[in-house]
Amino acid sequence: MIKLSVLDLVTVRETGTVGEALADTAALAQVAEAAGYNRFWVAEHHAMDGVAGGATSVVLAHVGAATRTIRIGAGGIMLPNHNPFVIAEQFGTLDALYPGRIDLGLGRAPGADMRIAQALRKDLARVSEYFPQDVVELRALFTGEPELPIRATPGWGAQVEMWILGSSLFGAQLAAALGLPYAFASHFAPDYLDQALELYRKQFRPSAALEQPHVMAAMTVIAADTDEEAQLLGTSMDQSFVALRTGNPGRLKPPVPGYRQTLPPSQLAMLEHMRQASAVGSPVTVARELAKFVERTQADEIIVSGATYDPAARRRSLELTMKALV
Repeated sequence: MIKLSVLDLVTVRETGTVGEALADTAALAQVAEAAGYNRFWVAEHHAMDGVAGGATSVVLAHVGAATRTIRIGAGGIMLPNHNPFVIAEQFGTLDALYPGRIDLGLGRAPGADMRIAQALRKDLARVSEYFPQDVVELRALFTGEPELPIRATPGWGAQVEMWILGSSLFGAQLAAALGLPYAFASHFAPDYLDQALELYRKQFRPSAALEQPHVMAAMTVIAADTDEEAQLLGTSMDQSFVALRTGNPGRLKPPVPGYRQTLPPSQLAMLEHMRQASAVGSPVTVARELAKFVERTQADEIIVSGATYDPAARRRSLELTMKALV
């Protein structure tokens, strides 16, 4: 059976609080661990009222304290927003707290607009150009190869598993060149999925970290007892995607029966396009769609995303998804 992992955005509900979102994330990680998921990742986003994972390493410390065995990590840290030395210290600290469990997925897109760039004191257009160099420097801060003039403490010697994230061909090329595992964000940007995975596998160079190419692909997955129930639960995410793409992001809204029938053709087409990498339905439907996606991608792992307004529905979705594949 293919390995399954979880991607969480620490979603804030319309009637909820950040504190509740953080508690829900810890509870979700506990369910994922009990169900047998391989990893639990949190993504970095900034200044979004409905997403509370901006201080990603702090959230991961919270998740680590609530769990015992599941790997936890960033999916990902947007490195242009940060200094590699500080990230080495943060994730070195996490490795010291939860040894053998820490993943560090690195993305090149800043995930921020110019207001955030100003708040971070970053020229994001310029620092993105240095992403490959920063990844190499960060790896050296963990491994000591090549040796740098200064050591990060904590950080040096930490057994952090580094990944490259991507939604285009750039990340695939970098992951291949550095011999690192590669995760593709097909749950929201499916266009280059097949090309990127082919390029990564073709150009992969073995490294001390990884002998063979290793791919994880992302899917939106919402499982419920029936197709109709799952599709209704999925309308909360549909509303969030439409709000984001129309410049009006906000907190996660309750499900709306018949929501898609209310949309203009352009917005409906956008949702259908993103649902290329999705499995929304009963356990039978989810198992079928996951199998088709694995056959298409030949992925080594699948990471499932997908928020629901009721946190209990997401926890049950994870349980149903895993049981469907056993």
